[in-house]
Amino acid sequence: MTLSIPEHVSLILDVLNRAGYEAYAVGGCVRDALLGRTPEDWDITTSARPEQVKALFRRTVDTGIQHGTVTVLLKDQSYEVTTYRIDGLYEDGRHPKDVSFTACLKEDLQRRDFTINAIAYHPEEGLVDLYQGAEDLKQGLIRAVGVPAERFQEDALRILRAIRFAAQLGFLIEPYTLQSIGDFAERLRLISKERIQVELNKLLNSPYPETFRLLYETGITAIIFPEFDQMMHLPQHNPYHCYSVGEHTLKMLTMIEADPILRWTALLHDVGKIRTLSTDEKGISHFYGHGKESAVMARDFLRDLRFDNATIDAVCVLTRYHDYSFNMTKGNLRKAICKVGEDLFPRLLKVVRADTLAKNPFAIRKLLPRIDRIEEMYAEILRDQDCTSLKNLAVSGRDLIEAGMKPGKEMGGLLNALLQEVLEHPEKNNRETLLELTKAYK
Repeated sequence: MTLSIPEHVSLILDVLNRAGYEAYAVGGCVRDALLGRTPEDWDITTSARPEQVKALFRRTVDTGIQHGTVTVLLKDQSYEVTTYRIDGLYEDGRHPKDVSFTACLKEDLQRRDFTINAIAYHPEEGLVDLYQGAEDLKQGLIRAVGVPAERFQEDALRILRAIRFAAQLGFLIEPYTLQSIGDFAERLRLISKERIQVELNKLLNSPYPETFRLLYETGITAIIFPEFDQMMHLPQHNPYHCYSVGEHTLKMLTMIEADPILRWTALLHDVGKIRTLSTDEKGISHFYGHGKESAVMARDFLRDLRFDNATIDAVCVLTRYHDYSFNMTKGNLRKAICKVGEDLFPRLLKVVRADTLAKNPFAIRKLLPRIDRIEEMYAEILRDQDCTSLKNLAVSGRDLIEAGMKPGKEMGGLLNALLQEVLEHPEKNNRETLLELTKAYK
């Protein structure tokens, strides 16, 4: 089999071969090339030691030289070249205590995580596929190299990586590998929250985010997100719902686009229902205030996963208002845009639509026409350039000072009062009218 590889990769392989060393493209780049995808990065494995690699190329960086990795720089591109190695003991459940270099490609490939990532390629030799990774690609399987238990004992992050790859590729996980994931899920407690965040982010933003279900079925959520287990076990006896809170959440993930803010909002928008359940005399479930409670819980969860503040704030705003009661007037819609924020409001509409599409057929038939009308009004508000924030108000603090008002809290209150007037009556958003209105507030 012949794969198309970049010119620089061919050059690196050729330079190493001419110097008497073995060298192959390896890992994810080979996997993606076999799937007909364009690899983001090309990694190279070689029998040459790091100092020998550095001697052959003019520009290199000691990226991870203690583990045998040297980055070769060619023009504006960089390529990681790593010496064949054997990993020592994994004492922390994530990293080998030490590594030893080897001249044997087989020993290097057998330390890798999954068969689909343990394929090497050389333009003249073709594939070196000692663990039938190419066949697993054809079959759509994620399979651990060798004994699954050993791979997950070595590096617990592989537990999440297996499910993440399944979500990204739409693959199944081979039964013995899946069983071992459940057997060793507890070892995820050894993994840093930052690394867990990265894997969850990739899973949620994959083409198959519903694969998140595997985290629940293998006991992973019980360790990293126990609230989700409660959501799966929480039925919704309500005319608008036909799923448990957790099943509704999984359904919503498939209804919303692969935007990180939107997917995390979908995952967390109803988490507050586990704290706000009430049942009326007719046996109907209610979750009053769950949007606000979900936002509080989402903030705690995302902080624990070490997310940046901008992401946390955006997800929490969308979560807080995902069940916002939009009365069908433009004035109320402008007020909603102001409250949520002009930048986030388009995303909120997407959240509301996806949330509705994850409910039962009755709710979809009843609510979608309302959402359609809200989107139409929103488009009209944008077209007419209606004011929906202080920054678009026709007067500013400077105008009020020039009109004789002193700076302070009263000025801020007056500007907000004028904004509320304009949100209801956009035609009043002109300087003369607003300055005249200020007299009524003094």
